[in-house]
Amino acid sequence: MKNFTFANPVKIIFGKGTIKEIAKEIPAEQRIMILYGGGSIKKNGVYDQVTKALEHHVWFEFSGIEANPHYETCREAVAAIRGHQVDFLLAVGGGSVIDAVKFIAAAARYEGDPWDFLTGKSRINRAMPFGTVLTLPATGSEMNKGFVISKAEIQEKLAANSPLTYPKFSILDPETTYTLPERQTANGIIDTFVHVTEQYLTFNNHALLQDYFAEAILKVLVEEGPRVFDHPADYNIRANLMWASTWGLNDWIGQGVTTDWATHMIGHELTAFFGIDHGQSLAIVLPGVMNVMRKEKEEKILQMGKNIFHLEKGTTDQRIDQTIASVENFFKSLGVKTKLSDYSVNEAGIQKVVNRFKERDWALGEHENITYGVVAEILGERK
Repeated sequence: MKNFTFANPVKIIFGKGTIKEIAKEIPAEQRIMILYGGGSIKKNGVYDQVTKALEHHVWFEFSGIEANPHYETCREAVAAIRGHQVDFLLAVGGGSVIDAVKFIAAAARYEGDPWDFLTGKSRINRAMPFGTVLTLPATGSEMNKGFVISKAEIQEKLAANSPLTYPKFSILDPETTYTLPERQTANGIIDTFVHVTEQYLTFNNHALLQDYFAEAILKVLVEEGPRVFDHPADYNIRANLMWASTWGLNDWIGQGVTTDWATHMIGHELTAFFGIDHGQSLAIVLPGVMNVMRKEKEEKILQMGKNIFHLEKGTTDQRIDQTIASVENFFKSLGVKTKLSDYSVNEAGIQKVVNRFKERDWALGEHENITYGVVAEILGERK
């Protein structure tokens, strides 16, 4: 296990009826901007709960944050925040809204072009305080410092993070997820699953606790994920999935280990170029990464096969094949397709993605050996 220094300052408030706790977490004199997406929170009662909790505060609202938050929309939010002289931001929604608010919190305190944060031209030195009300478990953004933003005009989707972009608090009420569309529920489960594998499915780091934590999260997803579609209003299923999502990327299981993130980086380009949902893109890419990088990941794939899917018979190659098939079948059990052809991405589309990695000269993966040529191989077998 590698050396590490770790602190996660996010206060989690979990359970039924906890949205009202917002009022206790934000000083009464602070002016608040509520930020949300397309308006589903007004249909499921979350908006009413939030505004009721803030009845003694001065608050404003900004809506329209996209499923893959656009840089351009975030800039509009910054203008509104400055215009209303807002002191505190409240993200109400899923990971996209929370990611956007992290970026907005930093952008509102920056005089230059905040896209600099995504390209690495500038570091975040200041950010507004913010809290979150989670309505779509997926990204773990409610308990980490990272964010991903898309710039539509150049079809770029990039990530950044800062110690200043941790939420002050996050409200997690599983009842807010009862009415989620099946597509969003499935995407969230897959996103969490791949968050875990990016940190777990590398090589033996001799970090037993991190491995056992990771396997516990994967087991919850595999057991509860398919069940939620038959029992969408089962509190315990929703609670387990919500908490698993938070743990999938709250940085605990990634301490002291070497991580991957190639699946996410390739998936981001599928979203940027073709508008494929983030979760769908990951379901396409992960089986290909596992297969093409099977020798490098052999020990951990076998460990996953045994401890998650109970696969212990056959040769090494047979068990690896069985494990990859089990992962793909799990995604399919959630109603998510796993081939590029399912989304009308042809050979020319694949080459478009490969060219972007070639232009950037990126080397991905835990061994930094996934170059553009390997990306081509991974996507080529996902046709």
